[in-house]
Amino acid sequence: MDARPQTTDPAKARERLETWTDVSGGEGLVCKPLNSPYLPGYRGWTKIRRRDTTEAIIGAITATLNRPQLLILGRHDQHGRLRAVGRTVPLRPDVSRQVGERLAAAGPGHPFEGVRFTSTWGSRDVLDVVLVRPDLVAEVSADRAVDLGVFRHPLRFQRIRLDVTAGDVPRLGQGQGQGQGQGQGQGPAAAAS
Repeated sequence: MDARPQTTDPAKARERLETWTDVSGGEGLVCKPLNSPYLPGYRGWTKIRRRDTTEAIIGAITATLNRPQLLILGRHDQHGRLRAVGRTVPLRPDVSRQVGERLAAAGPGHPFEGVRFTSTWGSRDVLDVVLVRPDLVAEVSADRAVDLGVFRHPLRFQRIRLDVTAGDVPRLGQGQGQGQGQGQGQGPAAAAS
């Protein structure tokens, strides 16, 4: 029995992308020729991931305050502590300038102090980050690959949300990025030093 439904109807595929990806673990669709078997290492198939927008708090950046390159984003857990949930893809130069105009350096006691952030999921390469005051909210586009509230793939920055406060951002495990919480750690994109 093949548990993977197939279709050649674009409308049916679109409907499945919107409804089936609401189920935990459903990330998207695979598009391939009908007679194409899986071949390890071969890149002939295309995965289409569902993306939704959500908000997160900017807690750290790479590069400089005036010209950030990546945003390290967080959400508050059930105890009110800011936890890392993901990072963005590199910002375009014009967006970097706009975001940089609103960033401020973090004061003492930042929740990310002593935390090391890795460059990608499962990587050991550590990012050189600048901690920022965690009061600026970013709207991001995220796919459905979420593990315990942490986004597995880089997020796409959409805009700064000046109409939303850090307290308005969904908590860890609520809204996009649902999960059971992260326990004591900062998630797979971060490790305590």
